[in-house]
Amino acid sequence: MNVELILSKLASLRRCIRRIEEKKPEDAEILSTDLDAQDIIVLNIERAVQQCVDISAHVLVSRGLRAPSSMSAGFSDLASAGILDVDLAGRLSRAVGFRNIAVHEYQEMDVQILYSIISMHLDDFREFARCVVAVVE
Repeated sequence: MNVELILSKLASLRRCIRRIEEKKPEDAEILSTDLDAQDIIVLNIERAVQQCVDISAHVLVSRGLRAPSSMSAGFSDLASAGILDVDLAGRLSRAVGFRNIAVHEYQEMDVQILYSIISMHLDDFREFARCVVAVVE
């Protein structure tokens, strides 16, 4: 396992979380009118999700398991391997869905959902990082 690579990706994940927290307004109404904050937050959510996806694939393959079949499959595969909690894996899979909407503009961005993510789900990324650190150290 390339521990240095994983630690570098975890550092990037932490920077994304910090940037989101720096730009998080007091409420969704303020966020709905601040397009710059929306852009910064969405970009950093996308990056955070991508870091988690990349780390998942690396951990799985380095442990002799198959590469994930999709971006979200890596999380359920890590849960099956006992590295992630099943509930956390589900939340991270849903984050991939949000990332896909944001990247591909499948539908108009719902600011209420965006605000909910940054208010209630940033700890999912932190919990993921703790689980990964536990298997690489």
